[in-house]
Amino acid sequence: MSSDPLLQPYQLRHLKLRNRIIVTSHEPAYPEDGMPKGRYRAYHAERARGGVAMTMTAGSAAVSKDSPPVFNNILAWKDEVVPWVRELTDAVHEEGAAIMIQLTHLGRRTRWDKADWLPVVSSSHSREASHRAFPKKAEDWDIARIVKDYADAAERMQAGGMDGIELQAYGHLMDQFWSPLTNELDGPYGGSLDNRLRFTFDVLREIRERTGPDFIVGVRYTGDEMSEGGLTKADGFEISKRLKNSGLVDFLNVVRGHIDTDAGLTDVIPIQGMASSPHLDFAGEIRAATGFPTFHAAKIPDVATARHAIESGKLDMVGMTRAHMTDPHIVRKIIEKREDEIRPCVGANYCLDRIYQGGAAYCIHNAATGREETMPHVIPKATARRKIVIVGAGPAGMEGARVAGERGHEVVLFEAANAPGGQIRLSAQSERRREMIGIIDWRMAQCEKLGVSFRFNTWAEAGTVLAENPDVVIVATGGMPHTEVLKTGNELVVSSWDIISGDVKPGANVLVFDDAGDHAGLQAAEIAARTGAKVEIMTPDRSFAPEVMAMNLVPYMRSLQKLDATFTVTYRLEAVARDGNQLIAHVGSDYGGVAKQRAFDQVVINHGTIPLDDLYFELKPLSRNLGEVSHDDLIEGKPQSAIRNPDGTFQLFRIGDAVAARNTHAAIYDALRLVKDI
Repeated sequence: MSSDPLLQPYQLRHLKLRNRIIVTSHEPAYPEDGMPKGRYRAYHAERARGGVAMTMTAGSAAVSKDSPPVFNNILAWKDEVVPWVRELTDAVHEEGAAIMIQLTHLGRRTRWDKADWLPVVSSSHSREASHRAFPKKAEDWDIARIVKDYADAAERMQAGGMDGIELQAYGHLMDQFWSPLTNELDGPYGGSLDNRLRFTFDVLREIRERTGPDFIVGVRYTGDEMSEGGLTKADGFEISKRLKNSGLVDFLNVVRGHIDTDAGLTDVIPIQGMASSPHLDFAGEIRAATGFPTFHAAKIPDVATARHAIESGKLDMVGMTRAHMTDPHIVRKIIEKREDEIRPCVGANYCLDRIYQGGAAYCIHNAATGREETMPHVIPKATARRKIVIVGAGPAGMEGARVAGERGHEVVLFEAANAPGGQIRLSAQSERRREMIGIIDWRMAQCEKLGVSFRFNTWAEAGTVLAENPDVVIVATGGMPHTEVLKTGNELVVSSWDIISGDVKPGANVLVFDDAGDHAGLQAAEIAARTGAKVEIMTPDRSFAPEVMAMNLVPYMRSLQKLDATFTVTYRLEAVARDGNQLIAHVGSDYGGVAKQRAFDQVVINHGTIPLDDLYFELKPLSRNLGEVSHDDLIEGKPQSAIRNPDGTFQLFRIGDAVAARNTHAAIYDALRLVKDI
């Protein structure tokens, strides 16, 4: 048996877990009609196949009709969920892993205008900032109904073969009852801690009555709300002991903080640029105080930290949830002594931010996650070896090279710079986004193992490419900053990337006009503000930086607000003119009727990129497919079949920003789904 602490089995009552790594409950928003169908099943089965001890599904499954999901959760209140759950549990069990599901009533953490338009219910009329619904204060019959709903849902999950359930407390209805900030009820469910916990213990007793003593039940909760007037650390310790001593609970899954605001949520689940494992020591204190099985997850992105969590005795089971979205085969690679091949989670939080904006979770640099039914995590070998030339070593080109190498092809990659990375290398120069370089570093290491030939400091022209006698050419040259967006004065502005790269020093009074709404605008603004410049960020949109999304926005706001940056929405920069040593910005509005003039000494434009596509169009008439991509073949997972020029000697494709300005995930997905079939 291995001496690695992470690979030791763990006995949770009657359930033997094969190692100490779990995927904690989370909702990737993959259900169809509220059911965990094929896509959901394939996602969890892949993590089980990768060796994880237990995958915990749903974050969280809704137990009541008046707990409508705000990000496509499983509907545990429907009887029809049982056969779908059975298919899910069978698939995971077949791969040797255990599986549990998280149940919840969201309380005020939802909206009244979803699903059946039922009133939101909570233990007060206090609105949650994130979801904006003013709740009804729960009546006695609401409480009795919801207690029954929890037990009904637990029975369904047991009937579906789940090894157990976890009740979600923090931020949800149970925690709303617990917290003095959100419980305005009179007794018996309000006032003292005993009364505030009564609802939870009513639920637990009813679940035990229905499911029996052998069904595993745990609670995920906050042990310290870290909010003035809320649950304190002392409260958390007392609650933990009461849960243990109740005899109704088999494990504790502890977090710290509150999630009713974007900022609070981001502190509970930190993103890149924030400290790793910030609540691990606190979870260890809970375990030490209770001597009870303790789980925890919150930005534990690497094996070393996870190993420390177990070896030091802080945790019994360590959650690596976002890490497993990035690489579902972490445990298998540990067992096979291939830890250096684990694809790193870079904390970009593209996964969670997409969920909170109503989308499905995707990993920023593993495009197979969430697409397991169509995209491979392990690239199959090609039936015939081909010569593939790739131009550009940004994320698209690097992923194309990696996948082509895994396919067994001969790969040559040309890059004009002296190192790979493209825009990611520039972006990673900012302290907050330095982890992004892991996207490139991991691919570079994989490509080197696969024998990819790199030609850095080489500006590839048509002759350079043709001299390689390629079978396939992939143009991944990216794009150049697009600043030609004004009626007049385009020559007077600089791009956000000029500031980020350091090619242009920030002025003293800077306007950042951002109508791309991505990271580059805020990065440039922050760089300028940190020099002491007066910075205004202007956008024609009704909100700024929508592509950055909620949790990624939090660290920028904390920094830029302290630096006294100004945010101006719904105004459009139309023109710039020089007046001595100043620039006069002519400002209008898409809403009409506005014409202002403002003075700055520097104007920065963030308007995405335009493709660097000269090479593509030079090669196009020489190619066999004339650059055509069959969308049907691409979507159906078939090799590209278009032949438009029988005299052509190679296929030609372009991917990533060389096609159009998008984002890192799109670039990597372009490469994976094209090259996996070459």
